[in-house]
Amino acid sequence: MSKVDEIPNPSPSQLAALPRKMTFFPSANPNPKILRSEQIKQYNEQGYLMPFNGLDQEEARELRAFFDGVLAAYIELGKSSYAISTAHMRFARVYQLVQHPRIVDAVADLLGPNVVCWGSHFFCKMPHDGKRVPWHQDSTYWPLSPTKTVTVWLAIDDADPENANMKFIPRSHLHGLIDYDETQDANTILDLAVRNPHSYGDGEVNDQLKAGHFSMHSDLLLHGSEANESNRRRCGLTIRYAAADVTTWYDWHKKGFVVRGENVGGHWANPEMPNH
Repeated sequence: MSKVDEIPNPSPSQLAALPRKMTFFPSANPNPKILRSEQIKQYNEQGYLMPFNGLDQEEARELRAFFDGVLAAYIELGKSSYAISTAHMRFARVYQLVQHPRIVDAVADLLGPNVVCWGSHFFCKMPHDGKRVPWHQDSTYWPLSPTKTVTVWLAIDDADPENANMKFIPRSHLHGLIDYDETQDANTILDLAVRNPHSYGDGEVNDQLKAGHFSMHSDLLLHGSEANESNRRRCGLTIRYAAADVTTWYDWHKKGFVVRGENVGGHWANPEMPNH
C-alpha cells in the first residue's frame, strides 16, 4: 500500500461529528487577473463558471495519451476506470498539470492569493458502462473546513449530453449542507444522494466542454451525471483547490501542496512531486 492509500476516507458519522463550517463563502476580488467582475458575481450567485480554455490542442492530445496509458494499466490490474484518485500524488504528470497557470490563475481569482491543490481524480465513464453519479455536494464527503474549495473539471474527452456530461443545479450552493440519503444502488458511483435536489435551485445546466476546456464549481453546488449510453468515452480530471487557510482532519493535509502564494498557517504538508 502506498502512502496515498494510507490516508483514510472518514465515514458519514465521522464527518458529521466534525466542527465543519458548511456555508458558502462568496468570492470578493476587486482586481481579478483572469476573470471579469461579472464572472465572479455569477460564481457567487450561481455556484459555477464555464467554459475556460485550459489546455491548447497539443497539451490536450498529450494528456489524453497519458491517461489512455494509465487507464490501460489500471484495467490490467483489475481496477475500475473510476479508481484513479489522488492522481497528483501518484503521477508527476498530474502534479505538474494542477499547477498550470491558465487553470490556477482562474482559480486564484475566486479563492484568493494563497491556493493549495489537495485533490485530483480521473472520472472516466466508459461507453455503456451503466454508472450514474447521483446529485450530491462534494463537501459532504470531505473533512475540510471552512467550505472554500473550487473544483475544476478538466475535460480529457469532449463532454456533452450524449455521453453524459456533468450537470449543475444553479444556486443550490447557497443552502449549506443539504440532507442526503445513503444509497445501495449498484449503478451509482457514490453512496450518498441528495433528497429532492431540484427543490434547491434553478433548472439543470449541462457542463458541456471540449477536450482541454474546464469548468469551475463550488464545493457546495449540487451536481451529478447520467449513465453514459453512447459509444464514446467521457473522461475528465477533477482538480480540487482550496484557500490555504482551510484546515483538515484525518490526515487530509498530507494531500495538499501550495500552487500559488503561501502555506498560510503551515497546515498543508506540501508533498513532493512523485518520481514517475
